[in-house]
Amino acid sequence: MSNVRAAAATLPSTLTSEDLAMTGNRPHPSNFLAAALAKGESLYGLFTKVANALPHPLLAVMRGYWGYQFFLTGKGKLSDLASVTEFFASLGIPAPHFNAMMAGATECVGGLLLLVGLGSRLVSVPLSVTMMVAYATAHREALLGIFADPDTFLQQTPFLFLLTAVVVLAFGPGYFSLDTIVKRLVDERRAVRS
Repeated sequence: MSNVRAAAATLPSTLTSEDLAMTGNRPHPSNFLAAALAKGESLYGLFTKVANALPHPLLAVMRGYWGYQFFLTGKGKLSDLASVTEFFASLGIPAPHFNAMMAGATECVGGLLLLVGLGSRLVSVPLSVTMMVAYATAHREALLGIFADPDTFLQQTPFLFLLTAVVVLAFGPGYFSLDTIVKRLVDERRAVRS
């Protein structure tokens, strides 16, 4: 944007009688260009400020919704372990009862932690792994056809769960989270000790 300012600065900033005479009593086009560039830069700056504030509420909504969905899914697995164990056995997952308990506990506890934004990046790892295992076992055809038929891959149940976990892992929980409060308290305590 500094190049735009430099270019606008070289243009005439006030109208002279010569400018009006040359353009038939209309302002010179370069004045309009300078004004348009300045207004555009101002609007773009405002747009950028608004856009830069969006990740925090977006991350809070993603964490809240999908954290709760993880919790419900995990709770469902834990409340019907016999059926989940049988399903895992049919998929050829080793130690199906143990893995059903682990998947259910990971989704239930991890979902609650994701929901409130506590240990968000850390809990995103086992949640992501759980969803990758779901793809590799229950949704194997969709996983193998990811390049041939990406729509089928994207329509599978684990996709949005996995996407949310990866987004939180990559970008953190956002400002509206317990992680932010804990970090602030730790930073204050360190500052007092120093």
